[in-house]
Amino acid sequence: ARPDHTIGVVGAPGSGKTSLANLLPRFYDPDSGSVTIDGVDIKSVTLESIRRSVGQVQQDPFLFDGTLRDNIRYGEVDATDEQVIEAAKIAQVHDFISTLPDGYDTTIGERGVGLSGGQRQRVAIARTLMSNPPVLIFDDSTSSVDAGTDARIRMALDKASEGRTTIIIAHRLSSLQHADEILVLDNGRIVERGDHDDLLALNGRYRELFDLQQTQAVEVDE
Repeated sequence: ARPDHTIGVVGAPGSGKTSLANLLPRFYDPDSGSVTIDGVDIKSVTLESIRRSVGQVQQDPFLFDGTLRDNIRYGEVDATDEQVIEAAKIAQVHDFISTLPDGYDTTIGERGVGLSGGQRQRVAIARTLMSNPPVLIFDDSTSSVDAGTDARIRMALDKASEGRTTIIIAHRLSSLQHADEILVLDNGRIVERGDHDDLLALNGRYRELFDLQQTQAVEVDE
C-alpha cells in the first residue's frame, strides 16, 4: 500500500478484516510472514514508534471522561484550539459541537455517554487526525452514521489523507468506491482484489455483496 493510496477491505463477518487491521499497530504479531513499513519489519522497532505512525479508528471507539476538546486533543496534547476545530470539521462533528451550550468545553462521560454512536465515531476520527499519522486505519468507523454523513466524511478525508496510506474496512460498499484498490477477504484469505469497477466485472464475491446491498436499499426504500 503506497503513500497517497487508499485500500478498501471487505468481507463477511469473521473473514479476517479486523485481524488484518490489528496486525499493523502490533496489537498482536503474525504467526508467520511479516508486516513492513518502508521495508522495515515492524517487529524490529518499538511499539511506541509504530503506534505513533499508525492511527486507528475502531467501530466502537473509547472516549474519556472529560471535555470534547480534551478528547480530540488527546491525539496531540499540544494542539491549538484552531487545530482541534479543523480536525473536527474534517470529521464532520464541528457543527454538532457548535450547537452545544458549552461547545468544545462540554463534558462527556466515560465512553462518550450522552453521545450517539455516530457522534462518538466522529470525535474519534478527529482525535486520530490530530496525531497526523502517516498510516490511517478506519475499521468500520462510519458504521453508525447515515449515508449522507458518511459521504461527507469520505470527501473530507480525501484531502486529509493526501500523502498518507489509508486503509478502510467497511460494510457499506459505497464507502469504498473511491478506493485505489479493494481487497475481498473470505476465511482469512484475499480472494479478489481490484478497484470497484474491476471487481464488479469479475461477477464474484464482491458483486454478490454489492447486489445484496443494492437489493436491501431498494427494499428499505419501498
